[in-house]
Amino acid sequence: MPKQSFFRDLSPATLVIGFVAVLVGYASSVAIILQAATTIGVEPSQIGAWLGMLGIGMGVTTIALSLYYRTPIMTAWSTPGIALLATYFPHTSVNEAIGIFIFASALMLICGITGLFAKLMNYIPHSIAAAMLAGILLRFGLDAFSMLQSHFWLCGIMLLVYLIFRRYLPLYSIISTLIVGLIICVFNGDLNFSGKDIMFSVPEFVRPQFNITTLIGVGIPFFIVTMASQNAPGIAILQAAGYPPRTSQLLIWTSLVTIILAPLGGFSICIAAITAAVCMGDDVHPDPNKRYVTAVSAGFVYLLAGIFGGVIFYLFSGFPASLIKILAGLALLGTFTNSLTQAIKDERARDAAIICFLITASGANLLGISSAFWGLVGGIIAHLILRKKY
Repeated sequence: MPKQSFFRDLSPATLVIGFVAVLVGYASSVAIILQAATTIGVEPSQIGAWLGMLGIGMGVTTIALSLYYRTPIMTAWSTPGIALLATYFPHTSVNEAIGIFIFASALMLICGITGLFAKLMNYIPHSIAAAMLAGILLRFGLDAFSMLQSHFWLCGIMLLVYLIFRRYLPLYSIISTLIVGLIICVFNGDLNFSGKDIMFSVPEFVRPQFNITTLIGVGIPFFIVTMASQNAPGIAILQAAGYPPRTSQLLIWTSLVTIILAPLGGFSICIAAITAAVCMGDDVHPDPNKRYVTAVSAGFVYLLAGIFGGVIFYLFSGFPASLIKILAGLALLGTFTNSLTQAIKDERARDAAIICFLITASGANLLGISSAFWGLVGGIIAHLILRKKY
């Protein structure tokens, strides 16, 4: 495919949806990173540097992988991993935490090189992968429309604008909804930047400390949680959208980048799930082969967030939660519809897919691992038991 095709495929809609993807990712989990970094003893002056390294790492990997494979490949930080570290192992030192990040990434690198993870992912039926994606996205849809109770006019007007543009100019439905939502928030005085400081930080090298007890007791759970709650759903989402997942290659590159950036604060770069789904809907482009452009756009937003980490965080944190929830729900509506349709399309796997969907949507976290993983497990077990029924 010619290089010039990227610029032909680029449009205002792809740029805005790329921004929305990053906004959803940052808004939903930056607070967890701030809390976790503080818990393990990261200096407040360095938290901005950690966000910067994460932005640069995610930006480089998202842009490079999406352009090379012409697929909307989004990367993200491991929110479940850092939450696990802060919740269950709060007395871990910063140096030990860096050692844990490198150790866990080395294990992921081994999984990528040996192809073990790819072989496991190949056993997941398409309907189960689609059901898991639908279960993940259901919460975003429910959160969006729950805003009708407390922010009726904001939610109602944004929904109306979305539907009108979805009917007549579908490629501009999200950008129009965002603009109208921002205008309403300005008039209502809901954009709040008071009490928020812009952080400018220079990355500092932190020498990793490898303690065998900590690596086994914390590093292995961190590895399992990241693989089960981030990488597995991320690969399954690519499969559900009809894209070749290239599991081993993605795992190798994201692990290598993490090993390099971990001592500077880029604690975990892995395969994204939710933000990737934002870049795969019909609103992005009617041709699935051209949706990679939105991921590339998101990658550049990541880079900006990395270079100007404190400034970008300052801007994102000023948006009201209601606007972000409504926008996220509407941006993911098309992907949710498609995934739910694919999940129940095959009558032979329908019961198993619904079980996967319900477990995933339940939000049940067992052993510190997200419901998305357990949804896959439950769906596959149900599929194996019920398949002889037909």
